[in-house]
Amino acid sequence: MESALGQIKELARTADDATRRGIMAALHDLHLQTAAAKIGFDLGLFKLLAKAEGSLELEDIATATGADIALLSRYMRYLASVGAVKEVAKDQYMANNVTKNLAGDAVVAGISHAFLTLSPMFQALPGFLKKSSYKEPTDEMHTVFQEAMKTPLHAFDWISAKPEDLQHFNNWMALRRQPDLTWLTVYPITVEVADLTNSQRAIFVDIGGGIGHQCVQFKGKYPDVQGRLITQDLELAINNAPPTPNVEFMVHNFFDPQPVKGAKFYYLRTVLHNHPDYKVQQILKHIKAAMASDSVLLIDEMVLPESGVNSYTTAIDLTMMSAFAAMERTEAQWRNIITDAGLSLVKTYPYNNYESVMDVRPL
Repeated sequence: MESALGQIKELARTADDATRRGIMAALHDLHLQTAAAKIGFDLGLFKLLAKAEGSLELEDIATATGADIALLSRYMRYLASVGAVKEVAKDQYMANNVTKNLAGDAVVAGISHAFLTLSPMFQALPGFLKKSSYKEPTDEMHTVFQEAMKTPLHAFDWISAKPEDLQHFNNWMALRRQPDLTWLTVYPITVEVADLTNSQRAIFVDIGGGIGHQCVQFKGKYPDVQGRLITQDLELAINNAPPTPNVEFMVHNFFDPQPVKGAKFYYLRTVLHNHPDYKVQQILKHIKAAMASDSVLLIDEMVLPESGVNSYTTAIDLTMMSAFAAMERTEAQWRNIITDAGLSLVKTYPYNNYESVMDVRPL
C-alpha cells in the first residue's frame, strides 16, 4: 500500500512544523495500513470484494467473514479512507483497483511475510546496531533476526518451524519472479553443449533447487539437449517435490562435498546472497572440487552497480544483512569471492535489472 509512503515523499518537499507533523502522521499511517492489510487477508475480505459483482452491504460482509459488525464498520471505514476499498454509500462497499491488487496471491504473500517476519526484525535493527557499536554483522548465528525473534536458531531453521510464515515466504519467493525473464534468455547454452555427446553425463545440476522448477525450465527451453537433469536440496524440499519427468531429485546439503562429479553445468540461484563470505567460500570450494575441466558454474544472483542502486535492491541488501549477516554484491565483490575460491569469473550476463547469471570456471 503506497499511499502513506507517497504522502511522506510529498510532505518532505518542505520543512515547516506543519510538514513535520504531517510526516509523523503519515509514518503512523504506513504501519497501520500494513496491519490493516493483514487483517483483510485473514478475513478473506479483499478476495470477497474482488469476486463480488457490484457492491456489498456491511451486514453481508460481516456474515461472510464472521467479523463483529461493529468492529467491521470501523475497519471498513478506515480502509475506505486510505483508498483500499470504495465506499459506495453508508455501510456499502465495493472493490476498486487497490482491492483487486490486495486480493492477488503475490501481494498477500509479500505483505504477510513482511508483517510476520520482516517487520519485527526491522524494529530490532536500530537497537542491535547500537549495541554492536555499529559494526557490520558477520556471524549468521548472531544477527538482528535472532535478537528480534528471541531465538538461537538460524533464520531458515526458525521459519521452517513456522508453517504460516514458511508458506507466505515460499509463495512470495515463487510468485514475485517473472518466468519470462530468466537466465535462459541470455546464456548461450547451445554453444556450450555443441560438442557434448555423452547422454549419461549430468548436464545440469541445480544446487539448492527446491522442487525442480529450474530443471523443468531448462528442459522446456532446450528439449534436445542430452544429459541428466538433477535437482539437489535438503530432505524436506526433496520430499515435497512432485514427480517430474526427466528430473532426478537428490538430497544434498551444499555445505557438504558435491556428490555429482564432472557435470557440465552446476547452477546456484539466489543461494549465495543468503550467506556471509566465509560460508560462500565453503559452497564454492565444494563445487570446484567436483568440476571437470569443461564444467561451468552458473551463479544466478543480483549483481549491483558500484553506485546508484535502486531502493528495492538496497532494501533487500539490508534484509540479507539483518537476517543472515549476508549481502547483495557488486561484480567486484563477486569476483573477489570467486577468485579466492580458486575459480574465475569469465562473464556476467544481465537479464532483468540487476539479476544476472555469472559464468564461472576452474582456473
